[in-house]
Amino acid sequence: MAGHSELLEQRKPVAEILADRNTKLKLRNLLETSQNIRDFASKSLDLPDNDSYRMYADLKRRYAVWNVVAAKEFSIEPKKWCFLFIGCLSYRGYFSKADAAAYASELKKEGYDVYVAGAMAYSTLGWFDDPLLNTMMVKSEAHRAGIVFHELAHQVVYIDNDSAFNEAFATAVEEEGIRRWLLNKGQHDQYQAYLLDKKRDSELNQLLQVTREKLKQLYKSKKSVVEKRREKKYIFAFMQKKYSQLKKSWNGYNAYDKWMSQELNNSHLLLIATYHDLVPFFKNLLIEQNNKLPNFYAAVRELGELDKEVRKTKYHQINRIVKK
Repeated sequence: MAGHSELLEQRKPVAEILADRNTKLKLRNLLETSQNIRDFASKSLDLPDNDSYRMYADLKRRYAVWNVVAAKEFSIEPKKWCFLFIGCLSYRGYFSKADAAAYASELKKEGYDVYVAGAMAYSTLGWFDDPLLNTMMVKSEAHRAGIVFHELAHQVVYIDNDSAFNEAFATAVEEEGIRRWLLNKGQHDQYQAYLLDKKRDSELNQLLQVTREKLKQLYKSKKSVVEKRREKKYIFAFMQKKYSQLKKSWNGYNAYDKWMSQELNNSHLLLIATYHDLVPFFKNLLIEQNNKLPNFYAAVRELGELDKEVRKTKYHQINRIVKK
């Protein structure tokens, strides 16, 4: 909580920053756009109308938090961490990169596969008025809008002990929000560029999903530890080879090169799975609700009240209905 308290102490009302003549033009433009995005979130996406993202804080660093993700050597199931107000998560966040790295080192000594990933934003689920951060003021307008929509979505629905459900729901809201935001502004070219990015994301996610399935089958097998370790390395090497082939169709786009070139392990596949695997289901559920977001949110809340195993059957039912 110390890191979060420090963050709250640094925030200032955006209106106050905009009224300051010494505010640099670049920041002024970013904050003005952010407030238009924030207004759109509540007026057009039915997201909470509160003081979240009406303030700004410069953390003087690249990421807001660093998430530690871990899995056992022969498992693609994430280690869980449980907390008082938010239940159990598939990752553990730190405000200090050094602290995250130190904890990751401890987990490695215990035999876990570990990955430390920086995050540009996080949500307190409405417990506090979350501010805009300098870490969010990067990349494209679509990306910046998506962060606000995603984090506000967590304030609408958040189910204890189901990170995959929560993150996929917020990602679905994020993507629909970006679509409506850009098209409402008549930015069709920007929307097409965004769709191209999502297409690449989808192709990469498919590759990762195939890799997870191969690892899952390997880990379930009765092969020896030595054999599993050898085949595990081969599967990751094959994934990197397939990525090189996939990238040839991307016209020089190389945003994933650094991530893919590192020494990969089970944990690297988990965070992406948490955010994306159920997104198609939530998109189908939105279609079933005639693209009406209030109805969609209500349907997601009802779904969240079900037992986790019962929810899984609903995923398949909704997907079948929409495909018909």
